[in-house]
Amino acid sequence: MSVRLRSALACAAVFFVLSGLVVAGLYLVVRSSLEYRGSLLTPDFVRVTRDHHLYYAPRYSDGYELARGFAMRVRSTYQDDVLGDVRTFGWIAVAAGTAAAFGLGWRSSGLVLRPLRKVTETARRVAQSHDLTERIGHRGPRDEVGELADTCDTMLERLARAFDGQRRFVANASHELRTPLTINRTLVDVAVRRQDATEDVKRLGESLLLVNARNERLIDGLLALAEGERAVLDRRPFDLSDVAEHVLDQTAQEAAGRQVTVHRLLDPAPTAGEAVLVERLVQNLVENGIRHNHPDGEVWVTTRRRADRVELLVANTGLQVPPYEIETIFEPFRRLHGDRLGSERGSGLGLSIVRVIADAHGGTVTASPRDEGGLTITVELPAEPA
Repeated sequence: MSVRLRSALACAAVFFVLSGLVVAGLYLVVRSSLEYRGSLLTPDFVRVTRDHHLYYAPRYSDGYELARGFAMRVRSTYQDDVLGDVRTFGWIAVAAGTAAAFGLGWRSSGLVLRPLRKVTETARRVAQSHDLTERIGHRGPRDEVGELADTCDTMLERLARAFDGQRRFVANASHELRTPLTINRTLVDVAVRRQDATEDVKRLGESLLLVNARNERLIDGLLALAEGERAVLDRRPFDLSDVAEHVLDQTAQEAAGRQVTVHRLLDPAPTAGEAVLVERLVQNLVENGIRHNHPDGEVWVTTRRRADRVELLVANTGLQVPPYEIETIFEPFRRLHGDRLGSERGSGLGLSIVRVIADAHGGTVTASPRDEGGLTITVELPAEPA
């Protein structure tokens, strides 16, 4: 039940109780006024005018009792009619007033809650767009609503500074780490290629190159994660099927080396955004499907359009995935089956980057286990009108 509805019901309930008390009090007052009065209905005698003659009927005479009985019946009938009208019209007035109070309460609460709706709409836009630069900017009296709007603006400003600082730190740290890794790779490569290098040195060099390559992939993933955690402001139209086809051509050699068959069903899927980031999204999904597979496995890549959304589906064979582990695979540095040391399978940031990029484009990512083993991951993005 919304606050507006509760406020309107409260106004109606207050009016109903107060007006009911007023009607009940009026009913008791009228009833008391119409009660039997001995001085009026039981006089010492009754005076009757008949044929221009004045007659007096003393108490307890037949004429007196006849007139008194008639007066008592008139009083009783009049009392019943008046009290019935008070009850009927009183409760009709109460019902009409209660309905009017509900309407007025609904209207007035809507006016009072209008600034709160603005705060809610702004917060919803910020949550959906990831644009922490937007502010509520409430202009009005310094009341409770104004204080709430200012507090939300202050919170958004601090969040923006915190996220910007975090992204700058990740980006700067990643850039700084690239230089020593490049130097290490060069030195190890030179040492391995020397003519006097022994077999032990060559094996050690190959191991170091593998570790260095994994660290480089980790840094690239961190850079992509930092780049993706922002709203995509420069949206340009492109076809998701073209991006998927380009990625599949690039990964064809790796798929052949791992003996994985890739099936593609690429229907037109026009969307808008930063094609480079979406290419990284598709690449991560396709590489995961190839690397987390078994020999003679299969990968299915599908693009299509449905109403106002475009879809990318990547399904692969592989090990059985428990349903309770589905959500954890989108967390950074999380891998299925406790594989945290399998450096040849990546840095553990692939699906985290996929979710961040999809969120930045206003899309969603869902995963579901296949009965035969492996996963089916679906990415939905807003479609671009033709």
